[in-house]
This record gives sequence, structure tokens and C-alpha cells, in this order.
Amino acid sequence: MFYRGRRLRKNPVIRQLTRETQLSPLDFVYPIFVAEGENLCQPIPSMPGVFRWSVDRLGEVLARMEKAGVKACLLFGIPDHKDEIGSAAWDENGVVQRAMAQIRRLSPEMYIIGDVCMCEYTSHGHCGILDETGYVKNDETLGYLCRIAVSYARAGVDMVAPSDMMDGHIQAIRSALDEAGFVNTAILGYSAKFASGFYGPFRDAADSAPAFGDRKAYQMDPANGREALREIEADIQEGADMVMVKPAMPYLDILKAGSEAYNIPFAAYQVSGEYSMLKKAIEEGLLPPTVVEESLIALKRAGARWLITYFALEVGEALKNR
Repeated sequence: MFYRGRRLRKNPVIRQLTRETQLSPLDFVYPIFVAEGENLCQPIPSMPGVFRWSVDRLGEVLARMEKAGVKACLLFGIPDHKDEIGSAAWDENGVVQRAMAQIRRLSPEMYIIGDVCMCEYTSHGHCGILDETGYVKNDETLGYLCRIAVSYARAGVDMVAPSDMMDGHIQAIRSALDEAGFVNTAILGYSAKFASGFYGPFRDAADSAPAFGDRKAYQMDPANGREALREIEADIQEGADMVMVKPAMPYLDILKAGSEAYNIPFAAYQVSGEYSMLKKAIEEGLLPPTVVEESLIALKRAGARWLITYFALEVGEALKNR
């Protein structure tokens, strides 16, 4: 007798009953760009449906998140002031710090994650402190990252997410948080963050493109899978509570291998280029809207517990309305 798998695909009810992977709004983390200014809801042309928000209008975003059932956000700041050392990043009255305090007031149950990096805040657009040749100095940068993380903790963040890709940053930040009394502030490691071509729209949104060169000396080579697992293991050993694979779809093999090898929750970041690519294809009629959920199911099936995605609100609302 041959296998008749179609018996369990006969109609929508049986397909739903036998579905191995289910999406929920609680899987999603919504990235939010926060900019200086007032009454700001500024569209990002390269990311249709995504905006830069001023702190005073964050209530609108939170209301839609509540409607969609999304309980976690990842904050990125766009400051007015940039300098060689990115000093606005750890300013206690900085745009991200004020946004965290505002979210905590308006939505006390919201889980707030703060991206810890310097590229949005430095005049040169790189993720750390430069030497005279333009090379990012690893160990000197660590101290600045620690200052950012502690300032976020003081502002009410639940989790910090260092995206700089400096060696030893998880250990340094964990020690700094503990010494400052924030032992319960969690760390999400951007552990397998690749030097990808899929970041372009984000760099427009966050005004974070490097002024010269690229980030290949600190972000990972897209060709290297075993090295990604070494990066993940190092972050776990240094004290990361969760780890991330970024971008998501091009690195499903890393996500699958890592989630099977290590007993720790994984996040996958469906980055700006993935989002804009799907948006454009849907708008042009080249792909149906169902590809959005299909792409997110693939990430969860591969092992991601958290899905960081700009589609969080529209997919969350669709799931709640079914």
C-alpha cells in the first residue's frame, strides 16, 4: 500500500488540525524607529508602511500593537547630534531613553528591547571607535557599548541587544549591567549577524550608512556557516540570554543548525531588505500576500522563537481577526 498523505490535506479543517507550525502575534517583535522632534510620523520611502516616530506620538504605535496582540518592540534611535564617539547614544535624555520611559508609562506591560550600537550616532557611521586608519578598535569600543546598555537599563529597558559585532561585547555588557545593579536586564546577542546586502532600506531609515568603507571587518562573511555557530556559542558562554540570526531568510541553515545545537531561545530578524522586497513584489502583483506568512512560518519552522519583523502589525492583526 502506498502512502496517502492527501487524506490529511483534504479540507481547511484537517489542514489546520495537523499543522505543525503555528504563527501567533506573541511570536513577533516590532522594530520602531524613534527620531528627535515633535508630531513626527515620517514615512520611509524604501520601506512602505514603516515610519519614523517622535516620542510624543509613540502612543499611536502602541495602540496598533495592542490591537495586533504584539507585546514586544525593538527600538532604534535617530539623533539630531552625531560625533566621532556617538555620545548621544548614552545620553540619559537621548531619544531612545526618552522613548523607553514613554513606552513604560503608556504601556507598562510592553516588553522593550533596545538596540545597542553606535552606527546611528557616530559621524562616520561605523559601529565603534575608530583608529587613525579608520579601523574599529574592538576593546575601546566595549566601554562605550557598556555605557549605552546601562543608560537603557536606567530608562526602563527589559532587554538590550548589542548589534555591533565586537568580540567580547556580551561579557562586557553583562558585567556592566550587573555592576550597575541591573542583574535582571536580559541580553539578546546579534550573534550571527552577516555583512549582508539586505540592510539597505534600514540604513536609509536610521541614517546609519557608513561614511566610508564597509562593515565586513566586524560583521560576518555570508559564506561562513561554521563560523556563525562559533559566534553563537561564544555569546552563549559570555552570558547571552537569547541569540539572533540576521538576516533571516537567506540564513535558514544557520538558524536550523544553531537552534538544534544549543538549548537557548533563538530570534530571527527579517530585515528591511527582506521586508521591502516582499512588499514590492506584492504591490507589483508578482507574488500573493500569502508569501508574508509563508516567510514567517519558515523562520519559526527552522527554529526561531522570536520573529523580529516589520510585518508584525499587519500579520498580527490578520491572525487575531481569523
